[in-house]
Amino acid sequence: MSVYDEIGGEAAMNAAVDVFYRKVLKDDRIKHFFDGVDMARQAAKQKAFLTMALGGPNNYTGEDMRKGHAHLVARGLNDSHFDAVMENLGATLKELNVPGHLIAQAAAIAESTRKDVLGK
Repeated sequence: MSVYDEIGGEAAMNAAVDVFYRKVLKDDRIKHFFDGVDMARQAAKQKAFLTMALGGPNNYTGEDMRKGHAHLVARGLNDSHFDAVMENLGATLKELNVPGHLIAQAAAIAESTRKDVLGK
């Protein structure tokens, strides 16, 4: 069974992304990266990406992580910002009562994108 299925599938992914972006948009360390972003579109892309990354159906049609975040790297996106995103992801999954072992698996998958997101 995939992490996606164990977490609760589509309903859980929808809830997690909604809670996650509420947290991100309140986080002074990273919220400025979302100024002017269509958040409904952003959330839909994030749901599709996380679904695919966690082993669910692959309906992700966005750019690869390196290309998709290059404009943010040019604006100063760095490891401290990635760490803030990871913190918010972990807090979101805890808030939604996801078991610790699944949070760890999801965090490891998210962490595996760090170099590409940061253009390293």
